[in-house]
Amino acid sequence: MGRRVWVVLATVAFVGLLFTTVFPTRTFLAQRASLDASIEQLAVLDEQNRLLEERVRLLNDDAEIERLAREEYHLVRPGEKAFAVLPAPGPPEAPPQVGMPVEPDDANMAERAWEWLTERF
Repeated sequence: MGRRVWVVLATVAFVGLLFTTVFPTRTFLAQRASLDASIEQLAVLDEQNRLLEERVRLLNDDAEIERLAREEYHLVRPGEKAFAVLPAPGPPEAPPQVGMPVEPDDANMAERAWEWLTERF
């Protein structure tokens, strides 16, 4: 019976040692990983803030505002004329070969069906 008591006491001591060392160590390592991730995220956010501050500085300049108005919104000054340059047309489509069946174009069928419906109703 004495041996059984020592085995139980050793098991309880071992479990107690696990609770006092392993679990706090795991918690410490998890917190350390979380801290590292937070530091990395902070660095990314600091860089984004720096870029946004630069953007604010640029947007306080009249020349930058005019450049954006012209490029992105296609605005012109009073008295100026705006022109849109269209891309060159593609090559003409070849007519279908005689005797070869022509497959219906789904887009044209949908357009014709829509026209038919709008004419009827």
